[in-house]
Amino acid sequence: MNIKQIEKKYFMPTTRRADLIVKKAKGQFIWDDKGKKYLDFFTGVSVCNLGHLNGVVVKAAKKQLDEYAHVSIHYYTAAQMKLGEVLAKKFGGRVFLSNSGAEANECAIKLARKFGHVTGGRYEIIAFNNSFHGRTVMTSAATGQEKFHEYLKPLPPKFVFADINDINSVKKLINKKTAAIIIEPVQGEGGIYAATKEFLKGLRALANKHNLVLIFDEIQCGMGRTGKFFAYEHSGIKPDVITLAKAIANGLPLGATIANKKFGEVFTYGDHGTTFGGNPVSCAAALAVIKILNKKFLDNSVKTAKYLRQKLESLKAKHEIIKEVRGLGLMVGIELTIPGAAVVAECLKKGLIVNCTHNTVVRMLPMLTITKKDIDAAVKILDGVLSKAAK
Repeated sequence: MNIKQIEKKYFMPTTRRADLIVKKAKGQFIWDDKGKKYLDFFTGVSVCNLGHLNGVVVKAAKKQLDEYAHVSIHYYTAAQMKLGEVLAKKFGGRVFLSNSGAEANECAIKLARKFGHVTGGRYEIIAFNNSFHGRTVMTSAATGQEKFHEYLKPLPPKFVFADINDINSVKKLINKKTAAIIIEPVQGEGGIYAATKEFLKGLRALANKHNLVLIFDEIQCGMGRTGKFFAYEHSGIKPDVITLAKAIANGLPLGATIANKKFGEVFTYGDHGTTFGGNPVSCAAALAVIKILNKKFLDNSVKTAKYLRQKLESLKAKHEIIKEVRGLGLMVGIELTIPGAAVVAECLKKGLIVNCTHNTVVRMLPMLTITKKDIDAAVKILDGVLSKAAK
C-alpha cells in the first residue's frame, strides 16, 4: 500500500492534499519522492520563514533534544523561561506558551472573556469579516467566514463581525456587553488584506475609550513576515494582547499569547494550562529564530519584498486576469478574475509551490531568505502559467 492509499484508507477526509510526496526539504527548496525539485513560495503556510532545516535553528533544537524533550510545566525548564523572557520584553508584558495558533487565540479569547466577566459581565467580542483565527470551536466562531460555521451551530456566544478598514462598522457594534476586539493586521486566509494605519489607530482609540481588550492575531503576519518583527509596528500603535505561532520556531510546534502589563495578570493560578505548550525543543528553536530576526536581516527582507512586488506588478500589466496585487512585506496576494486552484496546480507541475486562498487569490508566502534569482524563477513560472490560463 503506497502513501496515498494509506491516507485515503486511514485518515479522516479533512484535507485535500496536492499531488506531492515530500522526500526532503532544504533552504527554499523541496524535493519529491521522484527527485523533482520545487521552489517553495508557501513555506508550510508561513512556518519555515528562515528556510527548511535552517542550520542555526536545527543546531539549537538538537542541543536541547540531547538534554531532554519534555518535562511537565510544573517544573522549570531553561529554554522555556528564556523564551518567555525574550518575548515578554520584546512586547512588554507577560506570556503564555502553547502549541499552535488556534491555542494561542483560544488563550487570548479566554483572557478577554475573564476580563469582561470581572468588569461587569461583558462577553461580546468584535471580530472581522474574512478573518481566520483557528480550527477549534471557539476560534472558528471568531472567524468571519460563514463556511467555517455551517455544522457548528449554535456557536459559542457571542462574536459579532465588522468590516476591516471601516471604523464605523466597529463603532456600531460596541455596547455594554462588548469585552474585546480581535483582528489580524493582515488577513491571511481571507485573501491578504492589510488593515490601514488609520484603521488600527481607530481601534486603539475605541479600545481605550470603552475599556476593551485589543487583540492582534499575528500568527501568519508576525515573526518578520511583513518586514517588521511584529506586524503592528507598521501602525504606530500597540495592541493589548498579541498572538504568535507558525514561524516562531521555524517548523516546530509552538504558540505564544503575550499580554501587556494591564492584562498580563488577568489569569490566576488554575485559570489556564497546557501539557505540551512551551516544549523545550520548540523553545530552543524559537530562541534561535529570534536571534536571526534582527534589524539588518529584516531590512534585507524588505528590499527583497519590494523587488517581488515590482515583478508582480509587471505581471499585472501584462495579464488581464490579474485583478490586483496586494499585501505587506513578503505576504502577497495576487487576486485573479478566475478561480486560482488550477493556476496553483499548474505552478506545482512547473516546480513552483504557491497556494490559493479565498477562491481567486494566489497567495505567496516565500522564505524571508529568498534571493532575486529565486523571485525571477518564480515569476517566470507564474507568467507562463497565467498565459496558459488566459487562453
